[in-house]
Amino acid sequence: MTLENLLKIDRLQQHVASREAVQRLLQAAERNLADARVAGVSGETRFDAAYKCIMQCAMVALWANGFRTSTSQPGHHQTAIQSLPHSIGLEQGVVIVLDALRKQRNVNDYEGDPISDQAVAESIKQAESLYQVVRTWLMANRADLG
Repeated sequence: MTLENLLKIDRLQQHVASREAVQRLLQAAERNLADARVAGVSGETRFDAAYKCIMQCAMVALWANGFRTSTSQPGHHQTAIQSLPHSIGLEQGVVIVLDALRKQRNVNDYEGDPISDQAVAESIKQAESLYQVVRTWLMANRADLG
């Protein structure tokens, strides 16, 4: 599936992002990453902050390619994560891990299942990595936005 195919089935919309908007979202991702590292708050809060960083990075990746998720459609988080191989060339194995974190977030948010220390650590690790990958990709491919 390509980004254009996702557009055709209404999972994505065309979107032109400004440099300022991309920078604001990257700064928000950086703040969320910093919040995720704060040991004095609950694991759930740290996990949520790391997950939010992951989603913000996925959105930047889509924006840089001229798209955004259709937030009126269910599954826009899943679409954003699963589009990363097409938007920035992220390896499928990483996408599988990110999608597992998305599922864990949903189970926590909607069923109250606790977040393990291991899941917190993994979410922070993945958020740190994706943030760096997106920044590097932007500099190499869309320096006008980065």
